[in-house]
Order: sequence, then structure tokens, then C-alpha cells
Amino acid sequence: MKMILIVEDEYGNAEILQLLLEAEGYRVALASNGQQALDILRTSEKPALILSDFMMPVMNGGEFGQALSQDPALSQIPFIFMSATSQDVVRRVFGGYDAFLVKPIEFDSLLRVVKRLIAEGKMARPAAANGQVEESMRHLLKGIHIPSRD
Repeated sequence: MKMILIVEDEYGNAEILQLLLEAEGYRVALASNGQQALDILRTSEKPALILSDFMMPVMNGGEFGQALSQDPALSQIPFIFMSATSQDVVRRVFGGYDAFLVKPIEFDSLLRVVKRLIAEGKMARPAAANGQVEESMRHLLKGIHIPSRD
């Protein structure tokens, strides 16, 4: 049974996510901030996926993501951000996430993303999952007209 670490400071949100994921057959560990999540990651089994809020006390999601990226053993865990904050703001603080979900979370979308990331694993995705390649390509292709096949 795969384990998912939920990092969320709002207990009600964390509890709903926990119940949803447990109903899907996952084991769930909870942390209320990034520092507590790091403590859990350093003392227990590695989760198959991390689902993290962005705005949290003590250590926010951006700081937590940066700490994960500095640790080779932890940087390989698929990482989902969930936030009501704009994705552009989140990306400027830490862009190394594998998926971004807007709060309030749509549960069907969450489950699809969780299942996909766990199945693919971190190494199966392009290195620039954080959007940097996509942004570079948009910049390079800006103003280029590609004729249609019609």
C-alpha cells in the first residue's frame, strides 16, 4: 500500500484529504508545516507522493520544496502543490513541483493526478516539470506562425 504525505496546516482540509486518499487505498501521514514534514521524511519510510499546501506557518510550501530539492533522496518524490495562491506566484518561489492544484480542490482531479504521478514516478517525467521549459518554448515560439494543414 503506497503512502502519501499531506502537508497542510488547516486540520479540516488535511482530514478530508486523508479520508479521501485512504478510501482509495493509500496510507496517509500528516504534517502541519514544512518543518514537521521534513522531520517525518527523515524518520520514516519515504512516501510515494507529497501533497503540500503553499501558505503555512513555520516553514511554508516554497521553503519546504526548496529543502526537498537540496536532498537527493527526497528530491525524487513526486510533489504536488495545492493553493488558492496564483500558480505564477508559487512558481516564482519554488517551481520544482510536478503538479499544481487550485484550492478548493476538485477531488476527481486530485485523484487523477495522484494516480498518474505515483504510476509514472518522478524519473518518468521531463526534468523541467516545473514549467521552465514550457515557458522557454513559449518565448521562442512567440511570433512564429505555423500554417495549418488544411
